[in-house]
Amino acid sequence: MNRHFRLAALSLALLSALPCALPAAHAQSGDDIVVEARDALRKRDRMKLAAARSLVNAEQHPLASWVEYWELGNRLAQATTDEVEAFYTRWSGTYVEDRLRNDWLLELGRRRDWSAFSRDYPRFRMNDDREVSCYALLSDHLAGKDVREAAREAWFAQRDLDDGCHLLASTLVRAGVFSTDEIWQKVRLAAEGNRPKAAMAAAALLNVPGLTASVSDAFSQPPRYLARKASAGDRTGAELTALALARAAASDPESAATLAQDWQNRLPPQLAGWVWGQVGLQGALKLLPQASEWYLRAGALAVAPGPKVAWSEDMLAWQARAALRGSPQRWALVRDAVDAMPGARQREPVWVYWKSRAVLAEAVRGADGDPVRQQAQQALAGIATGVGYYGKLAAEELGRKPALPPTPQPLSKAEREAANANPGLSRALQLIDIGLRNEGVREWNFTLRGMDDRALLAAAQRACEREVWDRCINTSEKTRDEIDMNQRFPMPHRQAVLREARAIGLDPAYVYGLIRQESRFITDARSHVGASGLMQVMPATARWTAKKLGIPYSGDLITDRDTNLKIGTGYLKLVLDSFEGHQALAAAAYNAGPGRPRRWSEGGTLEAAVWAESIPFNETRDYVQKVLSNAVDYAALIAGQPMSLKSRLGATIGPGTRAPDAELP
Repeated sequence: MNRHFRLAALSLALLSALPCALPAAHAQSGDDIVVEARDALRKRDRMKLAAARSLVNAEQHPLASWVEYWELGNRLAQATTDEVEAFYTRWSGTYVEDRLRNDWLLELGRRRDWSAFSRDYPRFRMNDDREVSCYALLSDHLAGKDVREAAREAWFAQRDLDDGCHLLASTLVRAGVFSTDEIWQKVRLAAEGNRPKAAMAAAALLNVPGLTASVSDAFSQPPRYLARKASAGDRTGAELTALALARAAASDPESAATLAQDWQNRLPPQLAGWVWGQVGLQGALKLLPQASEWYLRAGALAVAPGPKVAWSEDMLAWQARAALRGSPQRWALVRDAVDAMPGARQREPVWVYWKSRAVLAEAVRGADGDPVRQQAQQALAGIATGVGYYGKLAAEELGRKPALPPTPQPLSKAEREAANANPGLSRALQLIDIGLRNEGVREWNFTLRGMDDRALLAAAQRACEREVWDRCINTSEKTRDEIDMNQRFPMPHRQAVLREARAIGLDPAYVYGLIRQESRFITDARSHVGASGLMQVMPATARWTAKKLGIPYSGDLITDRDTNLKIGTGYLKLVLDSFEGHQALAAAAYNAGPGRPRRWSEGGTLEAAVWAESIPFNETRDYVQKVLSNAVDYAALIAGQPMSLKSRLGATIGPGTRAPDAELP
């Protein structure tokens, strides 16, 4: 009996035993079985998963490990340790082995099986799940280890309420490891992030009758709470009042500033300083000119005697951004904010750049200022690689001419063969080929762990040659010393992109920089909000642009490459023209809609880099910076003539940098 006959017989037997388990027409197609197994997982269909597992194992399909993972994962709450260990052994060293271990450790934590958890946890290679980390710290605490600092960091970093980190915190509170001050700090962090459930869960650890209800009131109706219930007679009352003031600031910083002034002398000075910091934070996010003044009040109170009330990293970051937009003590506020950040945050290129600018601006003229100037220039030189947005800005600040990194030596035959033979990369590409992109990306990224630059370049090249452009780019970006700009900045669809850009007078490098950020050149990419295609055009925008430009269009054409390019470039040109050719404003409008950058450029005129730095949306700020940095690199590759990043940013941005009668959706 040959292999195909055995497979068909097994398929028919399974399908007879399990009605409607899998469509008979798909019984012979291994890839179809894998896809249907993934669909069965979404539906929690145990019968289909069991049938699919048998079929792919009988066929020895390369993706059988994934089907087995889905089947076991779907019933993990009822699984035994022996079943899980058998899976580990069968798929040792693969992504799904470690992925199941992640899931199993969470299950063991929920079961409170610390003995089994402690045995399995050291084998967890990814170790990138915060809840698992909290369970691990709790397990160590129960074993008598000192976990205070690591546990405090993990709990404070927890954004959403989960069992592991909350159980860790509640256990350490009962053990006297976490103090009342730390519980209130967690409540304040949750208030700043507008996470009422996390705030109430933390407050409950204080065992104060009615406290969680009061926290809920302070969150949901801060003005009403302040008018009817607020007090500062004891620690609890003062903290609740501060929470209500912080939540009021999120809605209306200017009104909250009036309330903060009323309460300032009644609250403990450090807590009043935190309130003013929250008003400053919310004012900075709304780009209010008073934000720096509010931060100055906060800083004056923060150094008052008494228990210190910590500021979050976001509060400090927005102190710096508010100061950059204008303040009598502009550079001092920037420097102070960066100096107050944790060491790892201070070393990020963004804050190295802006602190160095602050130090240079404040340095006294002449020889007396030379030591601090040299120190700032050395800091800039440390990030001035020419790669990335702040690297380019730092290089230009030092007067260096833009230049591409040297091209690495060509890959050897052995390096290429090793990448082509890598089973994890092969599984990832097959998953992507059959439409399971999320699974393929996870398998691919896991497989890259531990690779050196040459292996990463070879893996990236394999993806480039398969035209899996997101893996090509993202993998190449992981190299440290050997930088292949043609991998990092590929130019798929070159003729079509150049044709559409040049036909309407757009800079092709700018178009490529935007597409790279929007879709990574995936023609059928679709975002969670419905943007589609290479240029991630929203359906309503596509219809409006097509009508405006007289382009024949129907909804099913949105992912057609040429149609998507024509509409996307057409809309980008309209946006760019409406903002008087300012690429930073146009990129922000393309990402966040044209109305927002219009509002963000109201008020005084700003240095363009400051304007980009103070974009209130993290996603849009990152997007604008990367699109412009990408465009600089693409210009060098297309024309061989690198252009400075500052020339693309423009010198200044203000009310006059947009057409007053711009008509855009």
